[in-house]
Amino acid sequence: MDKIQPNRMDRGFQKYQAEFEAKALEVLRSGWYILGKEVSAFEEEFAAYVGSKHCVGVANGLDALWMAFRVLGIGPGDEVLVQGNTYIASVMGITMNGATPVFIEPDEYYQIDVTKLEEHITDKTKAILVVHLYGHNAKMDEVVALCKKYNLRLVEDCAQSHGSMYQGQMSGTFGDIGCFSFYPSKNLGAFGDAGAITTNDPQIAQDFRVLRNYGSEKRYYNKIVGTNSRLDELQAGLLRVRLQYMDELTRERQELAARYTAEIRNDKLILPMERPDTVNVWHQYVIRCKERDALIAHLESLGIGTIIHYPIPPHLAEAYQYLGHEKGAYPITEKYANEVLSIPMYNGMTTEEQDRVIQALNNF
Repeated sequence: MDKIQPNRMDRGFQKYQAEFEAKALEVLRSGWYILGKEVSAFEEEFAAYVGSKHCVGVANGLDALWMAFRVLGIGPGDEVLVQGNTYIASVMGITMNGATPVFIEPDEYYQIDVTKLEEHITDKTKAILVVHLYGHNAKMDEVVALCKKYNLRLVEDCAQSHGSMYQGQMSGTFGDIGCFSFYPSKNLGAFGDAGAITTNDPQIAQDFRVLRNYGSEKRYYNKIVGTNSRLDELQAGLLRVRLQYMDELTRERQELAARYTAEIRNDKLILPMERPDTVNVWHQYVIRCKERDALIAHLESLGIGTIIHYPIPPHLAEAYQYLGHEKGAYPITEKYANEVLSIPMYNGMTTEEQDRVIQALNNF
């Protein structure tokens, strides 16, 4: 019996294989590989899909994040509020600019706890970074209201939330900048590293275009010290193919998640909840278990792979020792890190594969 992987990218390729291969050949034969018509077309199509006025392609999701804070002028001496239970790249986007992350505990939906934001706002606070973790959404209306009240910038990390919605509005359109990753395992995945930002501000979009291309608007005329962070033509072309099927791909994940929620029955497991007024895209289906190590071993023995997203919270990472956070500083974040487990969830998952996962979980 084949092992069930926690994630599979080959199935997503095989489903639209002819179109992906035709597009790859078209780009290869075009003779134009950097900042051409595929990137421009993808930027227009993705902005339309998300519902923002502008999209600018960059090399990856981390670049989208650190460049966002750079463009917003946030740096040394500034603080950014960010949830504690995120992937470390979210935090790196802040610290690469010399700014300081201020960690906020998550709520029961694994999103930033909006009730804990205001107490952490000081004169140094310049922005809030909301991470739409696992494809779910924070209470964005309350975050937006706080940003208006205190004149703060709002950046969204949408690396896991392509197509997710809160009160009918897509993630990536609430703040100043939405930061997207198209890493191959994402809901909208490329075939290598790729990223983008969305914004309604034409000046921010223009600043990104200059920054991503060596600080240059016109070749060899450099306005600022920029970087090299460009979405390439091949990835943009392949993303355009997948983008056409996003609604179909999202529905499939929602159906898989609904079946897990309906059929997993085990008092030792805590299943994820859905916040009212949201459309979740289920980048991961994350359960919690106090006996996680035993559960992982049980599933492994039955040929079922899992992943922990994420075992070490950023405040306890070696990279951030200099911030001086001790173990126990963020108990909810740390509790989640010790209990969360992502079970298999991917486009192209078969009914038989899901049967095996559900049965194994129920028998634990």
